[in-house]
Amino acid sequence: MYNLKHIIFSGAYVLLPALLIFFQPELGSTLILFSLWLAILIISGIKIRHFLLLCLIVFLISILGWSFFLKDYQKQRIFTFLKPDEVSLLESGWNQKQAEIAIGSGGFFGKGLGKGSQTQYGFLPEKQTDFIFASLAEETGILGILILFSLFLIFIWRIIKIAMNSGNNFGRLFASGFAALFISEIFINIAMNLGVLPIVGISLPLVSYGGAGLITAFVGLGILQSIKIENL
Repeated sequence: MYNLKHIIFSGAYVLLPALLIFFQPELGSTLILFSLWLAILIISGIKIRHFLLLCLIVFLISILGWSFFLKDYQKQRIFTFLKPDEVSLLESGWNQKQAEIAIGSGGFFGKGLGKGSQTQYGFLPEKQTDFIFASLAEETGILGILILFSLFLIFIWRIIKIAMNSGNNFGRLFASGFAALFISEIFINIAMNLGVLPIVGISLPLVSYGGAGLITAFVGLGILQSIKIENL
């Protein structure tokens, strides 16, 4: 990736599915796809000046996207994140506030599985997908979240070990990209539950309910296992 031509070609490969996903509309998955591409570029050894140029292009595209492509509800989510005190809690600010209440009310040990008031009484929306982290925090507390973080760290570290031990570029880049994909999804989901990022509809991998995401993760893990066996 030292060659600018290769960066442009790889960007073209990413652009087509990214546009198809964006115009569904599905902003969250578009951001994940871009994060994956950016991670692969960094791992492959992109030059600093090319990276800075890429950041400038992304900044300009973001300005155009806000002006011409983002839907009103997508803009409202970002506005809710930037100025939560100016948004009605009964409108776009409801989801974020209920997630924060659920997380804060869990304490250290939680309220018990199936006993969370925000989760079980319908105050917390999408408790099984986008806000599964808030649901777990309310019912299992800090202790449960620490266990979850520990499992994620072990999981990601084992993927990184496969990348480091791989004897070819495909295995190294695939494993690194898969780790970057999981890290991006975990970070965005937890950050939007905590109010650190706007809500973009990203699930928590291997935790949130949903068949497509789970099947995709299992396919990726199967390829990773093949890469590991090949390098034994």
